[in-house]
Amino acid sequence: MKNPENRFKAALKAGRHQIGIWNSIGGNTVPEMLAGCGFDWVLVDTEHSPVDVNDVLPALQAIAAYPETSALVRPAFNDPVLIKRILDHGAQTLLLPYIQSVEEAEAAVRAVRYPPAGIRGVAGLTRASRYGSVQRYTETASDEICLLLQVETAHAMKSLEAIAAVDGVDGIFIGPADLAASMGHPGNPGHPEVVAAIEAAIGKLKAMGKPAGILTLDENFARRCMELGTLFTAVSVDLAVLVKGVRDLRARF
Repeated sequence: MKNPENRFKAALKAGRHQIGIWNSIGGNTVPEMLAGCGFDWVLVDTEHSPVDVNDVLPALQAIAAYPETSALVRPAFNDPVLIKRILDHGAQTLLLPYIQSVEEAEAAVRAVRYPPAGIRGVAGLTRASRYGSVQRYTETASDEICLLLQVETAHAMKSLEAIAAVDGVDGIFIGPADLAASMGHPGNPGHPEVVAAIEAAIGKLKAMGKPAGILTLDENFARRCMELGTLFTAVSVDLAVLVKGVRDLRARF
């Protein structure tokens, strides 16, 4: 069999906007439910959640039942060991947090590629290769791997275009919360200085033809970012939806 096409990566290349949602609640039930709600992509988060590497596999299996929804995974850090394990679980699109420099971006690219182009360890019987059923998986894996990098500090923003230009980087995600904190506005991603920085970054990425993405729970700002040119926009987090729904329910009684 052939290596499955990464529909998310193909859509980015085609310039099609995709709306996503964050999965921070562990297990396979919630990611399965989210995948059935019509989003273009669901991101399984292992950075700011109790979800661990071993939890990623059942989440990916659950999302796979909905072929119109792509699964993304955020490792806890730009670590080649974490990246290797998550790729072996079958993740095709990774979002790596807290990239601060061109050197870190280049290290991320090496981590998702097999030698001689990179340092990803080779294993034959993994879900990524459909347990050895994908023909020439080791040779073709990188064709379907999509690497997204988070640029989320004032320091990193100074190198935004250089980081985005690294060969093998498929998109740049802007992290409003960390950016706000690094700019001296912790807890206030809506501060005018932060908003201006985000909007400028989206404009720069669009000008160089590099897909830009963001997560924001502010629906008006999400629409604004889409208007400016983001190609992958996450509009909420599962836990946030749950908290709001439960609080609103309690308030009505």
